[in-house]
Amino acid sequence: MKVLIIEDEKSMAAEMEAFLKKAYRCDLVASARQAIDRLEDTTYDFVLLDLGLPDMDGLQLLQQARKLCPEAACIILTARGQLEDRIKGLDLGADDYLPKPFSLLELQSRMQAISRRKFGLQDVLVPLGDFNVDLQKRNVYFEQTEITLSRKEFDLLSYMLLHKNRPLSRMQLSDHIWGDLADDEYDSNYIDVHIKNIRRKLSAYAAVDWLQTIRHVGYKIKI
Repeated sequence: MKVLIIEDEKSMAAEMEAFLKKAYRCDLVASARQAIDRLEDTTYDFVLLDLGLPDMDGLQLLQQARKLCPEAACIILTARGQLEDRIKGLDLGADDYLPKPFSLLELQSRMQAISRRKFGLQDVLVPLGDFNVDLQKRNVYFEQTEITLSRKEFDLLSYMLLHKNRPLSRMQLSDHIWGDLADDEYDSNYIDVHIKNIRRKLSAYAAVDWLQTIRHVGYKIKI
């Protein structure tokens, strides 16, 4: 998943990026103008928004973010703890509100909770055929056996699982994994290699016929 961090406090922004990039692909900006430029060019799953930006009030930016990237979940992160600001932010479309200072573990938990609600999941442990996928620990299990996937393999599998029964093109998958680095080479070769590796590793334990190739399009998980 792709996350846009909008935070002008350098130390906090660096801590958030270092923590979240273990599980997400993160872009970091320090102003509303930079955020708008990113939102115009990129589709994000999460927008983490500080209200106290140097060039625009964060609530105004929130309104623009909802228009530019309506599918993104927005979490307000701010030292402004007044009830009026919280209510206004939620009324303008924020999905959650976390006052500073906050725990990065709590931020991650709230992001995971939003993802579960968004994709209709009841738990972080999601069944997939004869396997279970732990979206929080980023592990795949067959019965009690943990199956080792690379980071990009897990990213692909979890992204397709969250968008189950929906055909995803190689370019969509490339953009999710590599973002701005995605090009024809990544699109045509690297995704196929990763899918092949996923099938090889999982099929050693059970059938993976739920991972389907859509001719001339890409792949989908059908469950």
